[in-house]
Amino acid sequence: MSFCAFLGGEVFKSHFEPGVYVCAKCGYELFSSRAKYEHSSPWPAFTETIHEDSVAKRKERPGAYKVSCGRCGNGLGHEFLNDGPKRGQSRF
Repeated sequence: MSFCAFLGGEVFKSHFEPGVYVCAKCGYELFSSRAKYEHSSPWPAFTETIHEDSVAKRKERPGAYKVSCGRCGNGLGHEFLNDGPKRGQSRF
């Protein structure tokens, strides 16, 4: 059973130009392109946020947090613990 559907068209998955990814709703800085890496999911993947308060987290299930913008609360997706490119890193 699939818990999500991806229809394609995610414009930032393969985008690796230098820069900063910001909240689409309020413009708050979320992730740096330096923290972005290639991943098999259909969405962009990052190892860390720019600021300590860039995102707010709410535990959804073991190993996964629901993530929203730390400033306006806009939904951003998830943080998956220990699923980053290096041992012990998270994947946003």
